[in-house]
Amino acid sequence: MPDPFLEAARKAIAGGTEVLRRAVSDLPAEGLNWRPANPEDTNTIAVLTTHAMHSTRVLLTMAAGLPPAQRDRPGEFTAVADGSGSLLGLIDRLAAECEDLLACCEGADWAAPRQRRRDDGSISEMTAGEALLFAVTHLRGHADEAALTRHLWKERT
Repeated sequence: MPDPFLEAARKAIAGGTEVLRRAVSDLPAEGLNWRPANPEDTNTIAVLTTHAMHSTRVLLTMAAGLPPAQRDRPGEFTAVADGSGSLLGLIDRLAAECEDLLACCEGADWAAPRQRRRDDGSISEMTAGEALLFAVTHLRGHADEAALTRHLWKERT
């Protein structure tokens, strides 16, 4: 029988990636790289999408107990899109990797401790279950933020 916790996470991650796809679809580069406020307070859809998808992959790698995924976190926050096609490709590629990582979580001990090194060298510690939940909530938070940014872009005057 499938793990209901893992199945719920799988559905939630699929939902988050679908929200990102809708936020990105059919927007010109100008809209994907637009900020609704000053740069210190907001991110572009390109940044939100890039960061959300890479973070989800890193957290699922952690949940599965696998070696750390390669990542350029600072680069995620300087991402610029040349059009929706490149971001949709990124979403699709990393969503497929995330699905593979979720499959690696089958039979996981959700209470098992996990660690990863942060960019500043400190160690982040959480259980496998916490890493899975963080992957879900972090993705959805940024996906919803991207959807709101799209709405603001479309309604700007």
